[in-house]
Amino acid sequence: MIVVKNVRILGGEPADLRIDQGVIAEIGRGLSGGEEIDGGGAVALPGLVDLHTHLREPGREDAETVQTGTRSAARGGYTAVHAMANTSPVADTAGVVEQVWRLGREFGHCDVHPVGAVTVGLEGRQLAELGAMADSAARVRVFSDDGRCVDDAVLMRRALEYVKAFDGVVAQHAQEPRLTQGAQMNEGVVSGRLGLTGWPAVAEEAIIARDCLLAAHVGSRLHVCHVSTAGSVEIIRWAKSKGWDVTAEVTPHHLLLTDELVEDSPVGAYNPIYKVNPPLRTRADVEALRAALADGTIDIVATDHAPHPVEDKETEWSAAAMGMVGLETALSVVQEAMVETGLLDWAGVAQRMSVVPARIGRLAGQGQPLERGAPANITLYDPSARTEVDPSAFASKSRNTPYEGMTLPGRVVATFLRGRPTVLEGKLV
Repeated sequence: MIVVKNVRILGGEPADLRIDQGVIAEIGRGLSGGEEIDGGGAVALPGLVDLHTHLREPGREDAETVQTGTRSAARGGYTAVHAMANTSPVADTAGVVEQVWRLGREFGHCDVHPVGAVTVGLEGRQLAELGAMADSAARVRVFSDDGRCVDDAVLMRRALEYVKAFDGVVAQHAQEPRLTQGAQMNEGVVSGRLGLTGWPAVAEEAIIARDCLLAAHVGSRLHVCHVSTAGSVEIIRWAKSKGWDVTAEVTPHHLLLTDELVEDSPVGAYNPIYKVNPPLRTRADVEALRAALADGTIDIVATDHAPHPVEDKETEWSAAAMGMVGLETALSVVQEAMVETGLLDWAGVAQRMSVVPARIGRLAGQGQPLERGAPANITLYDPSARTEVDPSAFASKSRNTPYEGMTLPGRVVATFLRGRPTVLEGKLV
């Protein structure tokens, strides 16, 4: 039995939480008995849920493993993550998704829910074993070729039809490949000045529009990964106004950073730390994404945690890998972009980083309100802290963060997974 003293549920009045046998047994003031942990007035949130994480195992254990990735997730306040399918071998069979699921159970820093590939080998030619993955021990409900777009409209339609049978969802990486061939960064004024091949917003928007129409046509669930443009927001808002079952995510980095950093970063132009897919966009896009997250057009924040070893990032821009790590900084970036700007309160953060992602992924026991009888998946967060980002202190195996040296607000104080502390006083248990 654990009593967590002096916390503020969703930023409300101080309270104590009694945790017993993996659930919240009592909420009140002056509780005692068992092991006592001082919450220090921290904000208590339901354990965070990430719908978009790259754990890299199997195949790229030089960048991340299930063990290091889930340790990183726990440090960031996450109690569940969805592991993307672009591993080696690709998670396109029941055998591979079960391997990832079992590794998650073995290491236990947070729950790991594998995402199944939509197409065999992510090649966009033939549907993968969607039904077998759904029926496997991993109980896959989210399917994505993330890193690549399912650009064949017929295949996308078939995938949307197939997943209806088990209440699955197709999560689309919206990128028209012919419009982005050789693209290096957002198409605009900055790309023109730097002489880098531009990545037009319409390459994302065209796929989102098509897939919203397809999802409506077959009556299936569509989730749009890492929305990055103002135009995409308007298309998703239109689709939702029709009552179509479309959800969308935005990453923390697209809520804070702009393409201007490619030209004018603390270490000069062409720093590959800012190379990401989809690319960083303009300040106007950032403002549109923030507004859309606040008004519910964009449903959730997902990290797109994309670890890479040093040699894949510290190279010339054109050869560098795309992606950024994000699990350990996500909550701080959301506080900076959304809470401190008055766009969200802590109840709104809980909805977008725990409750709704758990609902989209059909996760039982995650994203539940912090109330008596609920699973004790809890994140304690001190929003008053100020921390300089030091990637050498990350639990992740990789260090490719765009926030190095920045001072961000807030700190995860503790994380509880079904009542078991995985992080205490900011340190892994």
